[in-house]
Amino acid sequence: MTELATDPPENAPHSPAKGALERLCDRIDRLNEWAGLFWGFTIIAVTLAVLYEVVARTVFGAPTSWGNETTIYLSAMAYLLAGGYALLHRRHVRIDVIYEALSPRMRARLDAFTFVFFVAYMLTLIGYGGIDAWNSFSIGETTSTPWNPVIWPVKAAIPAAGLLLLLQGISNLIRDLGWVPGGVSR
Repeated sequence: MTELATDPPENAPHSPAKGALERLCDRIDRLNEWAGLFWGFTIIAVTLAVLYEVVARTVFGAPTSWGNETTIYLSAMAYLLAGGYALLHRRHVRIDVIYEALSPRMRARLDAFTFVFFVAYMLTLIGYGGIDAWNSFSIGETTSTPWNPVIWPVKAAIPAAGLLLLLQGISNLIRDLGWVPGGVSR
């Protein structure tokens, strides 16, 4: 009997198929990895805008009407929307002196306990931030400056950031509790 090319050899190491929960965590991780890298690279645009503004203002005596707000808006959006990336890579602030003194089991319990407050904060950020962004979009809110751009994209970054952080927090907790591989030792 001939063996089909798609059949694995009988004595080859077999890796178990990923479960739905692990695939979900992987997708959340990839989403936040992508968002962090994308918004991280926008800092290059911020740098170029600042450089352009400085040259236009000092060399040519012709400041832009858009330079300052562009740098503020892009920087704010990068700061907000890369939060899930920072959480994915465990770069948020915590009191390591206390946390590291705990056993891994106690750390997991503390993480589960504090997760309740994290979820409450993220849901508040998503809810109220979403309402504020929607209201800004609905009325066409602008900054009332000489450039006068709409402000809703920056305000929409607030609930989006809350959602990315919430999803990453869920993924981290699932991994840290050992429900899927890849916890804090990642």
